[in-house]
Amino acid sequence: MDKDFISIFDLSHVEIEAIVERAVALKRERNERRSQQSKRKGAQGLKARRDECIEKTLALIFEKPSTRTYVSFAVAITELGGNVLSLNWNEIQLGRDERIRETARVFSSYVDAVMIRAFRHATVAEFARYASIPVINGLTDFEHPCQILADMMTIKEYKQKFNGLTIAWFGDGNNVCNSLIGGAAITGMNIRIATPPGYEPDGGIVEKAKKMDCGEVLITADVEEAAADADVLYTDVWVSMGDEAEQEQRRKDLRNYQLNEDLIDCAAEDAIIMHCMPVHIGDEMTEAVMYSSNSVIFEQAENRLHAQKALLLHLWG
Repeated sequence: MDKDFISIFDLSHVEIEAIVERAVALKRERNERRSQQSKRKGAQGLKARRDECIEKTLALIFEKPSTRTYVSFAVAITELGGNVLSLNWNEIQLGRDERIRETARVFSSYVDAVMIRAFRHATVAEFARYASIPVINGLTDFEHPCQILADMMTIKEYKQKFNGLTIAWFGDGNNVCNSLIGGAAITGMNIRIATPPGYEPDGGIVEKAKKMDCGEVLITADVEEAAADADVLYTDVWVSMGDEAEQEQRRKDLRNYQLNEDLIDCAAEDAIIMHCMPVHIGDEMTEAVMYSSNSVIFEQAENRLHAQKALLLHLWG
C-alpha cells in the first residue's frame, strides 16, 4: 500500500534497515554497471535503466531551491525507469490562487508521487492529508527525513551497524538535527547535541526520542562532552535559508561549536565526519576536517541518490 514520508518517525527500525539494505544493493549494482560500461562502450545487454518504475511519474515541487535534492531525486526516478516533472513554486498556484487540498487532489490524478521542499512543515503535511498518492518531505523548517535516510546508509556502510553507536551533533538544532535525533532513536544509536542556549532542537522531538528508550539523548552546551569517544561527528550550516537576517548574530553565538581538529581528537579514532552540505568553510567546519581521512561527506551526498531510489520503491510497495 502506498505511504507518505513526512517525518523520519513514519518509518520503523525494520523499515529503515530494509531501505538501507536495498539502497546499498542499488548502489553496488549501479557501480558495477558503470564500471562495465566504461570497459565495454556500446556493449549490448548493459541496461542503463531499471524498469521497476517504468510507468511512474514523480513530481518535484520546490518552494526552497536545492542542488542535491533536485538532482538526486531526478536521477533516481530516471534510473528506475520512470519520469520526472520539476516545478518551481512560482509556476503553480499551490497555496495562492488555489487551496492546497484542491491542488493535492488534482496532482493525485496526474502523477504517482510528489516530493515537496517547502518552508513550512504544515504545507507538506496538509498536501499529504488530501493526496491519494505518496507525498515525500524533501525538507521543511521542521524536518529533513530524506537526508537522514542517506545518513543512515552512510553510517551502515562505514560502521556495519547502528545499535550502540554514538552520534555527536554540533551547532544549530535545526530541521536536520530534529530528524537525526529521530533516526538515532529508532535505530538504537546514542545521540548528543552540542548547542548554545536558544539553539536547541525541538523539545517535542527530544521527548519523543527519549520515550523510545533506545539510546542516550543528550542536549549539552559542552562540545567536548558531546564529542567524547563519539563514532560519528556531524554538523550543518549555521545560517539556513530564511535566516539571513540573523547571520551575524548566529555566527557569534555558534563560533565555539565549529567542527575542527580539536573535536576530532576527542572522538573515537575511527570516527567519521558528516555534513549534509553545502559546507561553509571557516564557519561550522574547517577545510582540514572536511578533507581529512575521517570525512565521508561526499559519500554521504552520493548516498542521497541511492537512498531515494530505495525510498521510492518502498513507498510504492
